[in-house]
Amino acid sequence: MRVGLGPCKGKDTATTLGPLLVTADELEPYRDRDGVLYLALTAEVNGEVVGRDPLSHMSWTFEEMTAYAARGTWVRPGDVLGSGTCGNGGCLAELWGPRGRQDPPPLGPGDTVTLTVEGIGRVSNTVVAGPDPVPVPPARRRAAGSGSPGGRPRS
Repeated sequence: MRVGLGPCKGKDTATTLGPLLVTADELEPYRDRDGVLYLALTAEVNGEVVGRDPLSHMSWTFEEMTAYAARGTWVRPGDVLGSGTCGNGGCLAELWGPRGRQDPPPLGPGDTVTLTVEGIGRVSNTVVAGPDPVPVPPARRRAAGSGSPGGRPRS
């Protein structure tokens, strides 16, 4: 995609859950008077803090996002709904835009990313080299007017 982020609302890879999951009642001590969760979020790359933000800066609460996600579909126990990154440097691409340079640099094999959420815990993962991508052949060209709208030859 033009900005290099990919389909942001549909990524189903590279998702880490943990180091543990908590129930909503375990987070009640972190709610403010308005019911908004205040948890400190920290993102580090190789031990250097690259992002820090309180969860209370989210535009919508988890309850509001869950209600939105449930419109026209079922949200069931066990479903995982992601909220995105913390707003102040939780995503490297969000740092690169304002800085006008890729600083810190893109992640590569050997880099360790550590995410910490107050009241929940910390998780670290080290980037490893993946397999080479499977080559994709170039798209076939069709002459204008050849075939039906469904792509099948006309009889």
